[in-house]
Amino acid sequence: MKSLGSFRRKFAPWTDPQATPFISIENVTKIFGNFTAVDDLSLTIYNREFFALLGASGCGKSTLLRMLAGFEEPTSGRILIDGQDMKGIPPYRRPVNMMFQSYALFPHMTVEANIAFGLKQDGMPKGDIETRVAEMLKLVKLEQFAKRKPHQLSGGQRQRVALARCVAKRPKVLLLDEPLGALDKKLREETQFELMDLQYELGLTFVVVTHDQEEAMTMADRIAIMDKGKVMQVATPAEVYEAPNSKFVADFIGNVNMFEGTATAIDDGKIDIDTGADDLVIRTDASRSCTIGQKVNFAIRPEKIRLSRKPPADKSVNAAQGELYDIAYFGDMTVFHVKLASGRIIKAASLNAVRTVEDPLGYDDVVWVSFDTDAGIVLTA
Repeated sequence: MKSLGSFRRKFAPWTDPQATPFISIENVTKIFGNFTAVDDLSLTIYNREFFALLGASGCGKSTLLRMLAGFEEPTSGRILIDGQDMKGIPPYRRPVNMMFQSYALFPHMTVEANIAFGLKQDGMPKGDIETRVAEMLKLVKLEQFAKRKPHQLSGGQRQRVALARCVAKRPKVLLLDEPLGALDKKLREETQFELMDLQYELGLTFVVVTHDQEEAMTMADRIAIMDKGKVMQVATPAEVYEAPNSKFVADFIGNVNMFEGTATAIDDGKIDIDTGADDLVIRTDASRSCTIGQKVNFAIRPEKIRLSRKPPADKSVNAAQGELYDIAYFGDMTVFHVKLASGRIIKAASLNAVRTVEDPLGYDDVVWVSFDTDAGIVLTA
């Protein structure tokens, strides 16, 4: 079975026409004065899904999360959670809980008191509170820190306390606003996997807001990429990376080589694209419907491009000769910038699968770049 990249789990209710969304956001608009933060946006999120809202600052993702939480009301449109219209329902009566980037822990309370706070506010019996807090401490692996106060914990531990406090009330939906933004890179990467495991174990629906692409790609079942209050694409991480629906999405997610050109021939499921330079005519699979003479973009990821000192033996692949212009070594991979005769720069990435390299490529070396006809994607939007 072929698949667009790896997938984390066999969970895809959005592909089932009979599946009922757990959260429905229907034509929601939010206007602040003369500024439209969210613009006629519609989304469906399913029960037990880990869903990410991804976009640059100001794209409307946090505003949308706040409307789900009940801190903001839509100017128009409606939000349904588990079939219930949330219009006029205050935050404390919604089946959701929200974890903020700052964690908002009470500094004068111990870890266990922080976790118990919401349960006490709800009037849960003392014995039940003690049992639930013990469960949460075990869940986030903080049993030995129960009597400590927030200032005595590391950033990662405080993040876990905030998470335990949120899930202690057993919400149907957990909303996370940039939850890992305060952590250093290595701890953030570790915590991403902890969050994924925790979400699966609890069986809750998670909706996370982030501007970090790697974070969204790692954790989410699906990602909604936002720009200027609109959703540009909703798909799995592999789909938004390998099959973006527009130039914006292709350019926003990861690194990409983007070639503008004109479709000059279409035959046998292939498209020829004239890039306007003699050094590169692209032949690729017809991944999008287009017509001869139509202006198109061709997107290809750097890791799909091969480098060699000699021209490829297979004449059916796309190939061009150039000069190594820049080299960046990242440990796990090396990124090369190759300048073609036209001055165009092509980025290629190579996995450093072995520790030593015979005859390594260096600055100013003349090399060939090549890629298969199915390595990239044609974009018409």
